[in-house]
Amino acid sequence: MDIKPVFEKTERPIMIAGPCSAETEEQVVQTAHDLAALKIDLFRAGIWKPRTRPNAFEGVGKKGLAWLRRVKEETGLPITTEVANTQHVFEALKYGVDVLWIGARTTVNPFSVQEIANALEGTDIPVIVKNPINPDLKLWIGALERLHKAGIERMAVIHRGFSYHGNSNYRNVPRWQIPIELKRQFPDLQIICDNSHICGRRDTLLAVAQEAMDLNFDGLMTEVHPNPDTAWSDAAQQITPQQLEALLQQLILRAAESNDRHLNDSLGQMRHQIDEIDEELMRLLAGRMKLSEQIGMYKKQNQIAILQPNRWNDILKKAKKMGSAHNLSPDFVSVFLKAIHQESINIQNEVMNRAVAPTGGEEGRV
Repeated sequence: MDIKPVFEKTERPIMIAGPCSAETEEQVVQTAHDLAALKIDLFRAGIWKPRTRPNAFEGVGKKGLAWLRRVKEETGLPITTEVANTQHVFEALKYGVDVLWIGARTTVNPFSVQEIANALEGTDIPVIVKNPINPDLKLWIGALERLHKAGIERMAVIHRGFSYHGNSNYRNVPRWQIPIELKRQFPDLQIICDNSHICGRRDTLLAVAQEAMDLNFDGLMTEVHPNPDTAWSDAAQQITPQQLEALLQQLILRAAESNDRHLNDSLGQMRHQIDEIDEELMRLLAGRMKLSEQIGMYKKQNQIAILQPNRWNDILKKAKKMGSAHNLSPDFVSVFLKAIHQESINIQNEVMNRAVAPTGGEEGRV
């Protein structure tokens, strides 16, 4: 895909800000004037709000578009809102919305994305795509591909985190490796971090914003409200314009690379050491998988099940203890070992299910 930038601005961070929901004309316009003084790049407000429960506030609808148009006329700020179907697209275009965004609940449904893509054929409006609710990179890329096939070239993405069942410090866990892989595959794609939806609360917004900047993300989308505690939706994660200004002042912006020859030489030496360690790791992992294959053959010959829960628990417990002694976090050790364990299971499963020739010898793999 030939992807063109949504934002021409080169210095970071690109800043998208505004209320979670457009509630009243006064609230929208007041917030916009306050944010215009901060020179944000794009003013956001939800007009149609897809909510989990039917009795929740689902947006003011079409009349809110007139408020956004007033923002554009009075402040000069470009405006954006979320669209989820054909009618939303047509109404947003009619009111001069500058950028559209597709929300996580829509990205997860290829039929809905295709409907929006069809509605956008023949236009050149920029579109920003939020990640799907579940951690599915192919689904995220698929949404971009559908839009691109419809003729949309100016695209960006919003990383808003992913749903997670269980206890977490986040509303939506960031799973940074997913947007990092997206950026690896599409280096020209601008990535905006929605720290509001990742955090779900205002006290951690700065930390997540800083991590996004440290990962060289292009910008932030932060929900801003003149009186967050009275917001009609997502009150806990919204901040005032003054708090946004303070957050931006505290951000540390680091260069993507350095022109210092001595520094680059030092980094090069350390990276070379990492490459050597990685090579050794691959050799060791290959040896481990060879042993897994042999174990699989033994289990097959003796009709023993692949999974041995007690053995797996012992491995995990022992590894976490060893990892802790070497300053490796339990979460990292767990994720790393679970990936290795799954590959071992895959290898043993293949061994178990190889086709056997009538003579008793293995003649191939199924």
